[in-house]
Amino acid sequence: VVETQKRGQNHFHDYTMTLFGYLFIVALSFAYFSKALTGTYMKSSITQIERRFDLSSTHIGLIDGSFEMGNLLFLAVVSHFGAKLHRPRLIAAGCFLMAVGAFLTGLTHFFMGRYKYDTVIQVFQNDNLSIAACVDPLKTLDHVPEIQIEPSLEDNKDSGSSMWIYVFLGNALRGIGETPVTPLGISYIDDFAKAENSPFYIACLQTITLLGPMFGFLLGSYCARLYVDIGYVDMESVTITPKDSRWVGAWWMGFLVSSGLLLISSIPFWFLPRSMPKQESEENHETPVCEILNKTEDAQSNNQNFKLTEIAKGFLPSLRRLLGTPAYFLLLCGNILKFNAFIGLLTFKAKYMEQQFGQSASRANFLIGVLNLPAVAIGIFLGGLLMKRYKLSVVSGAQLSFATSFMSYLLMLLQFGTKCDNIPIAGLTVSTKGVLYSREMLFSECNRDCFCSAEEWDPVCSDSGITYISPCMAGCLSSSGHGKNTVFHNCTCVSTSFPAGSSTSVRLGQCPHAKDCSRSFTSYMAISVLSSFINALGATPGYMVIIRCITPELKSLALGIQTLVTRTLGGIPAPVYFGALIDSTCLKWSMKSCGGRGACRIYNSDMYRIIFLGLITCISGSSYFFLIAVIILLRRQFRKPEKDTDKQEQKASKDFELKTPLNLTEEIRDNVTVNANSIFHPFFAGCNYYIQCWVLNVTK
Repeated sequence: VVETQKRGQNHFHDYTMTLFGYLFIVALSFAYFSKALTGTYMKSSITQIERRFDLSSTHIGLIDGSFEMGNLLFLAVVSHFGAKLHRPRLIAAGCFLMAVGAFLTGLTHFFMGRYKYDTVIQVFQNDNLSIAACVDPLKTLDHVPEIQIEPSLEDNKDSGSSMWIYVFLGNALRGIGETPVTPLGISYIDDFAKAENSPFYIACLQTITLLGPMFGFLLGSYCARLYVDIGYVDMESVTITPKDSRWVGAWWMGFLVSSGLLLISSIPFWFLPRSMPKQESEENHETPVCEILNKTEDAQSNNQNFKLTEIAKGFLPSLRRLLGTPAYFLLLCGNILKFNAFIGLLTFKAKYMEQQFGQSASRANFLIGVLNLPAVAIGIFLGGLLMKRYKLSVVSGAQLSFATSFMSYLLMLLQFGTKCDNIPIAGLTVSTKGVLYSREMLFSECNRDCFCSAEEWDPVCSDSGITYISPCMAGCLSSSGHGKNTVFHNCTCVSTSFPAGSSTSVRLGQCPHAKDCSRSFTSYMAISVLSSFINALGATPGYMVIIRCITPELKSLALGIQTLVTRTLGGIPAPVYFGALIDSTCLKWSMKSCGGRGACRIYNSDMYRIIFLGLITCISGSSYFFLIAVIILLRRQFRKPEKDTDKQEQKASKDFELKTPLNLTEEIRDNVTVNANSIFHPFFAGCNYYIQCWVLNVTK
């Protein structure tokens, strides 16, 4: 009866701990989903924040890098100390901090005034009022104050531009909160899962995690379509569209939504146990669970008795052992370079699609969310499935990761051929005669007497496809309609550029790209999706190489150091220097009322493409030298045990032939022990055992 009760208790504990294990995986998946959604929403809102706070790409890269700065402060300490403390509760605290950071970022919007942009017609709502953008010197000066009202509209911008500091702090706080989630969550799973199940669990976790970026970009697409002050202004008075470089979407809304998700994700971790027993293999399934639980409780009580000073003493030796592993160190160097390219691409990919192909921020985020990210999710899942199905070794996993990454790199080179020409802009990219012009040559004979400002940006499009930076620069003398439907007439710069009888009217907004640009954009998206899928196939094998190439007790520290170093040397500087190089391709900057430089309005598309794609391919290509060295090193490291095992087997077989039958039983047991502990599959060890037993019986 007592034995039956013990067995029942064992089965109950076994079921309970299994349930806790799956609950932890589900809770961690939702936490990963929430933090990934928030992070990618931040990436998708880069353009909106840049325009709202009137910042350059360099400054916006600094704001984006503040997340990694927060990680840098605590990641190494949390990864080391967290493995010896209550990991689920540390994860819960991290999720709560991320929720606070996201809420602070979105709350910044309510501390600022209404968004105002440059336009000559913002205050005019009367259909009967004609706007003379180009002031005729023959007219009285009484009309001038009505027309030159634009500089005063910039006054509100500078009063709120310093508020970007709160966005910086909120993003940094979110980075601090994310610190315990990744290293402690992965190590917790790998501690209780079977060796053959751990890659599959991690692959499922990463696949569910990729739903977060997908929904993050979709949320960013939706919010980018909504005007920033929606609900507070009459949308009929807004004269710009989402494709306009002055448009700012409701960027703050997504941060409030993601803050709520992060807060919910923190709740389950407060109720999970500190640690769980290792899942037993089938051959060890009969081991009493109570014994395992007792060992686990003893380990927990011992860990609780540890003092922080004793834990700290082991940090530097552990770090020295970790960095002294050649395979891990080389893999870390390669991952730093790959992470630089990945962060630069992810941060400015949507902006590249806007500037190169004329897509709106909403459409760019939508396409990334529904095309690129599902391909990445499928690729990561299939990569984990391949490792589980074929039981790939560390060397095979490294080879698969390298092959898929290199194929993706070759496909990325094809993106240099998918391009769109610069939009013809009078005085910036072309003159009215089709000749390249500099910024100083914005004025010509047709608008020299219009008293125009070279700093304003209120583009209008002529029927010929040429964009003018403002109605004044086009020399327009009258207008009809109001709001978005305003049309300017009698534009002298348009009439002097084309034969008599041509239309001299212009309409609000920038001219679209040529028709063949849509075909180039389709080719670009096809290459991008295929490249993302192939590269994702090697993500899980590459991740498992990091875990398996070092000793088990250093897993948490290895993952933490990898995240720390890659984000320090990749996540922080990459957005800044990518942004600085992108700024160098700007053709027209907005100007603040204080005289400072604001956000860029239009870029040189050709230079943008060459610098952006060239930088990504150069950084990614240099990382493959380290990956090749890792594969060579792993081959030598894991070929050595095979040679030692072969020598032991040959020696055992020779001794087996020379010895007498009386010593056969003892010798075979020793030989079976050697083979059972070898690196070969247990199936071969079992076959070896039965063959030698059969030989023993025949000899007897």
